[in-house]
Amino acid sequence: MVYQDIIVRNPNKRFGKPCIRTTRITVYDVLAWLAAGMSNEEIIADFPELTEEDIHACLAYAADREQKVVRL
Repeated sequence: MVYQDIIVRNPNKRFGKPCIRTTRITVYDVLAWLAAGMSNEEIIADFPELTEEDIHACLAYAADREQKVVRL
């Protein structure tokens, strides 16, 4: 999966934070829901515009960002 096809930044939406496609749902939102213990199924039930692939794209985005963090 190429998360860049799903995760986009628009400076006019959510202050330029990375969002899922054309929605206003940020990567942070999805990661926070997962961290709070929500399952993929629960997230999709609450936000039917999301897919399993969208959730996986958020995880891939976070993993990629973590790998690129510069340690001081």
